[in-house]
Amino acid sequence: MKTAEYYIQKLKLTAHPEGGWFKEVYRSNEIIMKSALFGRYSNERAFSTSIYFLLESEQKSLLHKLNSDEIWHFYDGSPLKLFLLDKDGNVSEIHLGRNLDKEEVLQFTIPNGQWFCAEVQDKDSFTLTGCTVSPGFDFSDFELGAREKLFKLFPHHKDFIVKFTSGNNN
Repeated sequence: MKTAEYYIQKLKLTAHPEGGWFKEVYRSNEIIMKSALFGRYSNERAFSTSIYFLLESEQKSLLHKLNSDEIWHFYDGSPLKLFLLDKDGNVSEIHLGRNLDKEEVLQFTIPNGQWFCAEVQDKDSFTLTGCTVSPGFDFSDFELGAREKLFKLFPHHKDFIVKFTSGNNN
């Protein structure tokens, strides 16, 4: 059985700002010009990008959102719990994994502009996934959830927000 450390070493993963480990493995050489993109983009974008993303036991992918759609793909380890927080304050949960009989899904798409976060289901394990973003990922499109801002938007979800944000952001 493979371990988190095995994948971190073999795939040459590094720490990700939202939590966990990652490595970009694909960035399209073809570019979408800014004039062809929606106004939410500050400049041109690659057609598509993809990364490996790994969370270990207690690590979390903190609440964040992107300007592009992001497709999550399950590869190995424990199922992953993806949480979506919509603009109306509804939280939904998706289980990314390979047990289709337990309603797990092999891949799931997070729509652009959607707040979301994730955690490993089995706390004594890890989850290895892939994430594909189109138009391609750029850190200028990434917004990490600021706790106080999210409290104002979703006051009835304070415990959830505390669990999936860092106390260091405003």
